[in-house]
Amino acid sequence: MYSVKTKSRFTQVSKWTAHITGRPRTFGLAVGVIFLWMISGPLFGWSDTWQLVINTSTTIITFLMVFLIQNTQTRDSEAIQIKLDELIRATQGAHNALLDLEELEEDELDQIRATYQRLSERAREAIRHGLVDTDNPEPEAS
Repeated sequence: MYSVKTKSRFTQVSKWTAHITGRPRTFGLAVGVIFLWMISGPLFGWSDTWQLVINTSTTIITFLMVFLIQNTQTRDSEAIQIKLDELIRATQGAHNALLDLEELEEDELDQIRATYQRLSERAREAIRHGLVDTDNPEPEAS
């Protein structure tokens, strides 16, 4: 049905970087670099250049990591949305109108959310009265 496309170089690098930077060893390495920078302070007389080195380094690394992390999170989120859409599509009795909800405007999402909140409130009320909530009621339009 779908062909598997070779990952772009950017995707490969961002996934690898996200994987490596999330490791305890990488955190330990970062702590080690900061420790070395701190103990080197007296060697450089606590100079402005000494401070600028760590400030510039951490700013550049943070700037680049924001883009890599955002890329990874966006890709993961999109994959989850597609998987959820497929579950809705493949489930007998599911409402196909719920496919691709992330593309709706906020007010449309609020209306749909309110419909499902009412459904959940009715189900919780039924449970309080000793009934079950395992049926498949239709959501009522607002």
